[in-house]
Amino acid sequence: MSNYTEIVILCEDLQQAVFARHFLESSSIHRRRIRTNVCPKGKLAGEQYVREKYPEEVRAHRSRSAHMNIGLVVLTDADIKAVSQRRRELEEVLDIGGQGRREAVERIAIFIPKRNVETWIHYLMGETVNETDVYRKLPLESDCKPFVARAAAKSEYRLTADVLPSLRAACGELTRIFPAKRCVE
Repeated sequence: MSNYTEIVILCEDLQQAVFARHFLESSSIHRRRIRTNVCPKGKLAGEQYVREKYPEEVRAHRSRSAHMNIGLVVLTDADIKAVSQRRRELEEVLDIGGQGRREAVERIAIFIPKRNVETWIHYLMGETVNETDVYRKLPLESDCKPFVARAAAKSEYRLTADVLPSLRAACGELTRIFPAKRCVE
């Protein structure tokens, strides 16, 4: 679906922003339709920034979604926590902020790489990875683009046994933004 008016990316750092932005652009979203909200360097922990800004972005999304075709992509690392625990924390801040939980039809997708986004990048590069080790950052954030573009080009994702659990969970979230993309077990 490339007729979005706007997609907002709320994320922890520049690597996540480049990863998400390039995935969206490679999925036919025009670059001018993408707005990023990235944690300012040195101000807060990235996870804290996303958690604190999430209710604000959801409120803005909900107020505009009735008359605009918009989406919200949230990207935050699980770090050493379980993906389900990080997701629960985000749901709780919506409740505390008076926003209520996400509805199934809302175009709000939450992507939570376990340990961090570099785990997903190295997996997409064809490396054997796990979700407990920390993987090195790329020399340039943009070095992930060819691997992200290959992943975005697919309209159907065959989830084999070797797919990282956090990536498997992300596949389900992907259909909130791109309903035509399918994940097949």
